[in-house]
Amino acid sequence: MTQPSSAQPKSLGELFTTFSRLAIQGFGGVLAFIERELVERKKWMTRAEFVEEWAIARTMPGPPALNLCIMVGARYFGWRGALVSLAGMFMFPTMIILALAIAYAHFGNQPQVVDALRGMGAVAAGMIGATGLKLLSALKTNPLGTKVCSVLVILSFVGIALVQWRLLYVLVILGGIGYVLAFLKLKDQA
Repeated sequence: MTQPSSAQPKSLGELFTTFSRLAIQGFGGVLAFIERELVERKKWMTRAEFVEEWAIARTMPGPPALNLCIMVGARYFGWRGALVSLAGMFMFPTMIILALAIAYAHFGNQPQVVDALRGMGAVAAGMIGATGLKLLSALKTNPLGTKVCSVLVILSFVGIALVQWRLLYVLVILGGIGYVLAFLKLKDQA
């Protein structure tokens, strides 16, 4: 088990502003920003806690970033924290999306706009890849060990990127294998 982080949000207001800022920064993918904010800047979670909770958030229905914000809010302030975190993730992005939808309706057929959106897609992919590499350091403390985790990482990549399995299949098959192996390993250690 990982050592829990000792830092925590001081108020519901800090929780709201943190998740509002994350939501605004995270258009196209909040993972890179949320990990840096919660682990490195705020220290509300350790890297190992983040990896564990992100894995849970990914397997739950709905967007993982929203699931994680609800989990973090609930961790510190119960149901009120969950609602405040969720409101922070939704309020400003909703207003921005409405404004962008209106602008896109007027300018979306312009070649410059289409090219700019393609360029932003490449940047988002790079940010997700970089965050994934940073999170690999948490595998050192994983009960399965680096070798088994590396095999699961490679098989997940091959399954999604090369074989083009549906994400659900990768989660059920490889996630299930990882779960069983970790359960057995922890059972042996206990």
